[in-house]
Amino acid sequence: MSDDDIEALIRTVPALKGLSGAPERLGGLTNRVYRLGDVCLRVPGAGTEAYIDRRNEAVAARAAAGAGVSPEVLHADPESGLMVTRFLDGAHTMSPEAFRARRGSPARAGLAFARLHRSGAVFPFRFELFAMIERYLDVLAGKDVALPAGYHDVVAEAEGLRRALDARPAALVACHCDPLCENFLDTGERMWIVDWEYSGMNDPMWDLGDLSVEGRFDEAQDAELLEAYFGGAPRPADHGRMVVYKAMCDLLWTLWGLIQLANGNPADDFRAYADGRFARCRALMATPNFTRHLAAEAL
Repeated sequence: MSDDDIEALIRTVPALKGLSGAPERLGGLTNRVYRLGDVCLRVPGAGTEAYIDRRNEAVAARAAAGAGVSPEVLHADPESGLMVTRFLDGAHTMSPEAFRARRGSPARAGLAFARLHRSGAVFPFRFELFAMIERYLDVLAGKDVALPAGYHDVVAEAEGLRRALDARPAALVACHCDPLCENFLDTGERMWIVDWEYSGMNDPMWDLGDLSVEGRFDEAQDAELLEAYFGGAPRPADHGRMVVYKAMCDLLWTLWGLIQLANGNPADDFRAYADGRFARCRALMATPNFTRHLAAEAL
């Protein structure tokens, strides 16, 4: 999409009426995000309508703003996918490197998750891991992209993890479900979360496990995240559940990467992305620590 196309698009959005100046591109892996004064415009990426429900996203984004963890939503069009939110001045977009460098940032993320999960917000979508794996496999079935060797074998192995999780079901809460580091904005005093495309009612330990993977957290960062979230040391069962989800999020997002590859998304090398995530999933599941955490989760 050219600059002229964006400027023409801006003129169609009532919430952007009266704003002047050239839009500033902020980034995005699948979408395009632009700053215009004190607001942000999100333009959805090509092909995302196949696996994202924009109505669900709009409801979740407004509920998250009401919970105090996300910027105010000024405009959300479920047909076009266009969304306008308030710009957070002075907030730093996070990355794995920023989570290591910015003192206290894992704790601030843990507190933001706690605020969201305990807000009582109800999101319209239910994030079901294994159903999503099946859905993404269906999307890929019609595309000329190869799965990593052994993918179906690991999905079959994960059935044991599914039974262990289902044996001790967690209360579902409003979750972000896609805590990519870049979806976190840190003021140094408070962490904000953006991008609610994949959000839904889910096991809260998914959010913590997925952020740990995305941020490449070490044991000390995991401990800081968990202790801030729980207000003290977590139970071994909760820690174990988080580690199980660290493997499972890589199993799921492997397929997401392949969908981006099939859609010709130029933002990254999605073949390497998918293969790397799958290799990390298999490596974690093969460690003695994973077996120990799985046993603790079952207690």
